[in-house]
Amino acid sequence: MKKNDEYDAYCVAMVLIDQLHTLPDAKPADNYWTLSQLVNRRDTIVNDGIRLKNALHEQVSVAYPSYRKFFSEIDLKSALYFWKTYPSPMLLMSKTAEDLTAELRAIASNISKSKAELILDCVQNDGDTLRDYQSSRDFITQSLIRDLERQRAELSQIDAEIEKMLETFDYKLTTLPGVGSAIAGKLIAEIGDIRRFPNADKLASFAGIAPKRFSSAGKGRDESNKQGNRALHGLFYFLAVSMVCVPKSGKPNNPVFYDYFCRKLGEGKTKSQALVCIMRRLVNIIYGMMKNKTAYVAPPIDEH
Repeated sequence: MKKNDEYDAYCVAMVLIDQLHTLPDAKPADNYWTLSQLVNRRDTIVNDGIRLKNALHEQVSVAYPSYRKFFSEIDLKSALYFWKTYPSPMLLMSKTAEDLTAELRAIASNISKSKAELILDCVQNDGDTLRDYQSSRDFITQSLIRDLERQRAELSQIDAEIEKMLETFDYKLTTLPGVGSAIAGKLIAEIGDIRRFPNADKLASFAGIAPKRFSSAGKGRDESNKQGNRALHGLFYFLAVSMVCVPKSGKPNNPVFYDYFCRKLGEGKTKSQALVCIMRRLVNIIYGMMKNKTAYVAPPIDEH
């Protein structure tokens, strides 16, 4: 009988139906299981924060339509204090620029008088934003901020727990630029025991990064496949993009990977294909670092 995925699935289903009671209980290693749970919990907390920020924007944009002119981010430390203290402009009526400057400067030392003046000017230009049941609306805003403050405290604690767990593995993944404790934790949780992969090729295949070759009329191209662990694939994609990103300063986040990326583009690859090459190289590096428990050593950049 020819072996294929459909027949494999049939065999697995038959075993689960007829022989489930004979199968041994799964016993994941405690350290990998615990780290995985911490990482999942962190993702939940981060998603909660995004939801809360969106809900806060919904409230603040009604009370302060021009708020983006004086707070670039709605959840800055000074911004959260401001929304919590002045959830609606009517509470600012007796405030002078000097008073507001002194008050906000106690929260963020870089607050200037011009910032306070800008806030008051925007409030005046926005006109009357008072709505029915304003006190209840103010309560909602303040309640959201209390939740955001708790969310940040929880996130700080979960990050500390992840760092403690990372120490038990003795990996040095955070020496790779762009890999913090959160990303390192996710990588270890998704990869599991590195010893189950005899080489980097197997890890690349597991992550769905090993490129497939598509050929036609003597010409070929490499593209990433759609199989494998998609969560791990997403992590490597995120790392690849961050490695070749060029911020406003004009200096690449990682000159070594950026140089490699540009060379692949020069060879005729598209950006997506070049990113696959970056991801594949990252697999090799991370596999070696985990297998040998070594730190990252950046190779010299080829000036030519």
